[in-house]
Amino acid sequence: MEFTTGGRLKVRITPVDVGKRVSVRQLANEAAPGAKFTDTVGVLTSWDDGVLSITQRSGVSVRIPESALVAGKTVPPAPARRRGPSATFPELARAASRAWQPVESEQLGDWQLRAAVEEVPSEARRRGAEVGRREGFTRRANSVLPLGDPGRPLDEALERVTAWYAERGLPAYVQVSTGHEGTQELLAAALEQRGWTREVSALVRIGALAPIGDPVRPLDDAVSRVALSRTFDTSWLARYQRFGTADSGTADSGTADPAVAKVLGSGPSTWFASVAGPGDVPAAIGRCVIDGRWAGFMAVEVDPAARRQGLASAVMTALARRALDEGASAAWLQVEEDNAGARALYDGMGFRTHHSYHHYRQHIPTA
Repeated sequence: MEFTTGGRLKVRITPVDVGKRVSVRQLANEAAPGAKFTDTVGVLTSWDDGVLSITQRSGVSVRIPESALVAGKTVPPAPARRRGPSATFPELARAASRAWQPVESEQLGDWQLRAAVEEVPSEARRRGAEVGRREGFTRRANSVLPLGDPGRPLDEALERVTAWYAERGLPAYVQVSTGHEGTQELLAAALEQRGWTREVSALVRIGALAPIGDPVRPLDDAVSRVALSRTFDTSWLARYQRFGTADSGTADSGTADPAVAKVLGSGPSTWFASVAGPGDVPAAIGRCVIDGRWAGFMAVEVDPAARRQGLASAVMTALARRALDEGASAAWLQVEEDNAGARALYDGMGFRTHHSYHHYRQHIPTA
């Protein structure tokens, strides 16, 4: 069905276009002063009972009454920028998953159930541990990576996901990506319809590796202070904000439990960087996983007292040079959307956003 709403504006989309990328114009909310129309671009994830749902690149879903439509059409995937490397979503998602490998995993069709916690006693597995009792080390290693079909109906797959994580005393999370050709807007919409809550969103950014290893600004003095190692120690962990506490200036966070050590040490070729500080705790740290043409950067942390000295750039430069020596040519990293400082740093290094990812958590009704 195609219908004209006046002039040359036409609605050229129908419910059969669910799953396609669309651009629509709708009447603005009467509460919005001065605006007559608003535009929305994203994947059409549903069209039911006279209401359209469109998931934008950021993962935000917009609901639009059919009666408010002024124009609409299907559009091709957003064109890739020519600067920097090209990458498909599956290629990049798999490279990122290999950089954060779980302690335990199970395949459910094309879904990978991933967990990174210490072993749960067999008795707890049999009776089912309390959901939410533990969070595990990083959501990335404690969530489902759904790269395709789970091999069974969605509700049945989610039941298995819920049971698998409950056995390990973990909440059930599914990592869902949006904003690029081949990403998972339909799955995001289906989870939201079932009451799953989007808790954390981050950007996956990519860039050419060579400019990071040979920056325009001279950093040789700072780079010379960076020490690289295949392993990390308790002082490195004390600087890492997702594990230790470095406020005291001493490495007092103890020995990492096996799950933390397993995840951080995982990856095809993993390097740790540190810059000595005035105390036992490094002034700056970083981690890089080299995997074929890709170098993934993560855990780049700087002592607040040592910021604006180029240490974050120096850490990444030293790691990039090591990755270039091992044959990598492209870089990726993940940064939370609200981390403006890190985003500005990475903008200056030539990174651009490839797609977004989100962690959806199963809603547990309160008693």
